[in-house]
Amino acid sequence: MLARICVLLAAYIIDRIIGDPRWLTHPVVYMGRVITWLEDKIRSRVQEERLKRAGLLFPIVLVAGSFVVVWALLALLHQIHPWLAWGVEAWLISTTIATKGLAEAGMEIYRLLKQNRIEDARHALSMVVGRDTAFLNEKEISRGAVETVAENIVDAIISPLFYATIGGAPLAMAYRAANTLDSMVGYKNEKYRNLGWASARFDDVVNYIPARLSALLLVFVSWILRLNWRGCAIITLRDARRHPSPNSGFTEAGVAGALGIQLGGTNYYQGVPSDRAKMGDALRSIVPKDIKETVRMMHWVSFFFLMACLTGILLIELIYRI
Repeated sequence: MLARICVLLAAYIIDRIIGDPRWLTHPVVYMGRVITWLEDKIRSRVQEERLKRAGLLFPIVLVAGSFVVVWALLALLHQIHPWLAWGVEAWLISTTIATKGLAEAGMEIYRLLKQNRIEDARHALSMVVGRDTAFLNEKEISRGAVETVAENIVDAIISPLFYATIGGAPLAMAYRAANTLDSMVGYKNEKYRNLGWASARFDDVVNYIPARLSALLLVFVSWILRLNWRGCAIITLRDARRHPSPNSGFTEAGVAGALGIQLGGTNYYQGVPSDRAKMGDALRSIVPKDIKETVRMMHWVSFFFLMACLTGILLIELIYRI
């Protein structure tokens, strides 16, 4: 029990302090290479009408494979020394979390906007979103940054912590594999409609519970930070399901309600307009400070969720002993 608590706590601290250093190759890079290799093999050997069935190979190979590889690695390290296994496990879990990276990306855009460096802020935003940013004004840049930070509260923080609590590094890494699959092949366009459907659905399933836990925590954090916690709850219940993702809308709607702003609207992707359902009431215009507030909410949500996870481990252990 103590080892599980220490590993999870260490992983969170490693991510908050170190994050993902550029000099160290991230496990997601290797996942991406496997996905690209597998896609090439499937497309070269499977006819178009059978791609939908072949799409099942992605979660089977990558998600299950990630779990087995990490489990086997930790089992081997335990044979050498438990402390070595625990240290490696803490690092592996930390790579599935992106608290520091997400905060730095948001705050970089905030600082550039405060310095009135609009062009640089557009470029910084383009590094974390898929939408066109070349002609966005300050309000739209701020909206994009707020939406990105809010949306990633689930898949960059809460979900990996959730699965790490349940199954340690093997399950956390399996989750990261599922999320990486969704980001690479889980599109509804012509190229991936058949091949990526299983990856997209699987990602929706694994984020279902964490997204709703995140929404509850956002209401609590809004109350702690003296934001509009009632608006957070009301807007989440009213608008979350308007989002095209069954999960992302819960944190975006919650942030919109807590800050009294409206998210969503028209985005452009390679010059093509895409209308997103609007979430929240535009009680005021979006400003750069909203990015900072969203990052602050993200930090507190991650902290309270970590505390909940550690408490859960203790309670389960106590119940087991009784």
